[in-house]
Amino acid sequence: MTAPFRPFRPFRRSVRAGVLALVLATAALVVPDAAVHRTDVLLVQADRAEGVAVRDRDVLWVLAVGSDARPGEKMTRARGDAIQLVGLNTRTGSAVAIGIPRDSWVPIPGHGYGRVNSALTYGGPGLMGRTVGNLVGVQPDYVFVTRFPFFEDMVDDIGGIHVRNPRAFSDENLKPLGFDRGRIKLDGYGAMAFARIRKTLAGGDFDRSANQQRVLRGIQQAVRARADEPGFIERGVLSVLEHMHTDLPPGELFRLGQALAHVDPAKVTTCVVGGSIGNVDGASIVRPFVAQARRYGAAARDDASLRGC
Repeated sequence: MTAPFRPFRPFRRSVRAGVLALVLATAALVVPDAAVHRTDVLLVQADRAEGVAVRDRDVLWVLAVGSDARPGEKMTRARGDAIQLVGLNTRTGSAVAIGIPRDSWVPIPGHGYGRVNSALTYGGPGLMGRTVGNLVGVQPDYVFVTRFPFFEDMVDDIGGIHVRNPRAFSDENLKPLGFDRGRIKLDGYGAMAFARIRKTLAGGDFDRSANQQRVLRGIQQAVRARADEPGFIERGVLSVLEHMHTDLPPGELFRLGQALAHVDPAKVTTCVVGGSIGNVDGASIVRPFVAQARRYGAAARDDASLRGC
């Protein structure tokens, strides 16, 4: 479904913090005592043209974005990374994650065409939400932005995770011994490396986005195993209030935490928007398959489920 993919740019030895926003969105809301610094996480309610009260809807949509901000840079005005649009059905327990390659060349409201990850730089979470929403045809209810430097600790806090790896791969810097094919267990560092590596993957950023979604599944399954422990979600919400900058009231955070924790693993679908490789002014871009993105959005909009990619 996608054209052969080459790396967007050379891999940097120093691993950036702006990865796996989708995974952190799950962990930060439901993992108690997660070591997240207040300035590293932002969760805001997005403006929706429909004006529908979120509490009256079965399906919630969260755009999770990793910020590529360096130390001292403003998190919400750096390039975005690990872009995932997540739908959660609070009634049925189904969920869908639609991954967007970060170099997708798309219209950015008020700024012409550009890489989708630059929308965060131009206009913060609001513009990022509108840009991705226009591509997929589903506007998010919430936008979650983080540089999550403590992601590894979060995975370790829940005892590690299991993922199903479709192919063995390695990276000379992050994971020289590599990851075996099949069901494997990952600690915090392993989860970060599994989701961060792209240079040695045949599908580049497309495959990396899919691996990020596999890590999400692993975290959700680990969290679900503890979701019924008395006070578990409540402690997670209190942790969010203590460490996260958000405009959401406690009741809404609790609703999100419940929706995340009670997703049924058998009802989770993850898809990555495909595309072809292009070039603009000498820079490599992805020309996303817009019709495919809209098809995913239309199919999942009302019930957060897809039959497949």
